[in-house]
Amino acid sequence: MADDYLVRIGKLIRDARQHRGWTQTQLAEALATSQSAVNRIERGNQNISLEMIARIGEALDSEIVSLGYAGPMHLRVVGRRRLSGAIDVKTSKNACVALLCASLLNKGRTVLRRVARIEEVFRLLEVLNSIGVRTRWINDGVDLEIVPPAELDMESIDAEAAIRTRSIIMFLGPLLHRMDRFRLPYAGGCDLGTRTIEPHMIALRRFGLEITATEGIYHAQVERSVSPDRPIVLTERGDTVTENALLAAARHDGVTVIRNASSNYMVQDLCFFLEALGVRVDGIGTTTLTVHGIPQIDVDVDYSPSEDPVEAMSLLAAAVVTESELTIRRVPIEFMEIELAVLEEMGLDHDRSAEYAADNGRTRLVDLTVRPSKLEAPIDKIHPMPFPGLNIDNVPFFAAIAATAQGKTLIHDWVYDNRAIYLTDLNRLGGRLQLLDPHRVLVEGPTRWRAAEMMCPPALRPAVVVLLAMMAAEGTSVLRNVYVINRGYEELAERLNSVGAQIEIFRDI
Repeated sequence: MADDYLVRIGKLIRDARQHRGWTQTQLAEALATSQSAVNRIERGNQNISLEMIARIGEALDSEIVSLGYAGPMHLRVVGRRRLSGAIDVKTSKNACVALLCASLLNKGRTVLRRVARIEEVFRLLEVLNSIGVRTRWINDGVDLEIVPPAELDMESIDAEAAIRTRSIIMFLGPLLHRMDRFRLPYAGGCDLGTRTIEPHMIALRRFGLEITATEGIYHAQVERSVSPDRPIVLTERGDTVTENALLAAARHDGVTVIRNASSNYMVQDLCFFLEALGVRVDGIGTTTLTVHGIPQIDVDVDYSPSEDPVEAMSLLAAAVVTESELTIRRVPIEFMEIELAVLEEMGLDHDRSAEYAADNGRTRLVDLTVRPSKLEAPIDKIHPMPFPGLNIDNVPFFAAIAATAQGKTLIHDWVYDNRAIYLTDLNRLGGRLQLLDPHRVLVEGPTRWRAAEMMCPPALRPAVVVLLAMMAAEGTSVLRNVYVINRGYEELAERLNSVGAQIEIFRDI
């Protein structure tokens, strides 16, 4: 029981420190102790006095720490409030996690601008810190500095943090250039059914990487004599698969051709970052990438990831379901054009500004104004396709939008085994969704949303869809244990409140 108490206190201290934007070293300096002591405290491996808890609470300006353990975060939503004004889209979650993994390629200092402060990023930072990478938030906690050690300490990897993120699989590509043998915990993340890593293995074997899996661990071994002697054809045009192949190719001494590559937004951001590292990548935005690798990368690099098209879609859906006029600024339009074309056919009233460049100088942005609209169900089904098709992660938001439209909409979410099932949680809020099979759901609208109290679905995008429906519902709803939303969105409730929502964050006593 005592050990469990220390672990819970440690996690609470860690979360408060990260919320403040401090590293373990910065907290240690404020407490006049060592970084290793702070590390032990946060892992629950050191007894801690009430006096020390109070000192930590004072240093972090966190009353919760001084009071003790706080349980999971919940949201209390007062619905039927119109949104108004303007809201900015944050940087891409998926790009940020890919760039954190890509920083392992570089022996120099990497600075990433306006990094999304989300749980997925925090988990990766915990993993990086545990293997010796020094990270710190700079410029008032807006930007992130990453400095690698001469040698990575893979034996000390934070397994608990690693298994909570599927992004850990993108360590494979960089690590195969740094060591001949290493171990990684199994990848986790959202509960979206069975997701094989075999496409990753097919690509990475061409660089000499062999994996055996035992007892929750990937055991990796690299055969240096093996290198790609012909183009790599990906068996799945997946985003993380393409990113892993790119990461492996970046430090391969030669030219690597990757075919059937994803050209999605996070892949393009990774390519732009590799170019900043000095790696030439031809074919960005197409399905054939040619990487001119360099065996050693030791540069100080400063890069700004672009905005998140899935967050942009989330905010657009929030405006639609609440029948609001809202301006969504900094929308990466190249990755939203199909979604907007479908919505235009459904009757969406909107306009957009002239295009302008993102901070990376490459991605095209617009400001999008959405107005209350009378929507009709689309004639064709809603289904995702690899870019430039409708984004896989934007499909769930069409469930909430279709529920506000007149008629029946068929949504075919063929990529994930379970995600369509989670969309039927909208029925508890008054929706009329019929599950036809694990991948297809029929949505009938319009919907008179009603308030409810429910647990958060375990998948990120369906969880946000439920939150949006609660915002449209008459009365007060409660969404419990929203960690999965915090994995992918930075302060979503607070930002929605800034444009007129009424969402209260609370925890169980």
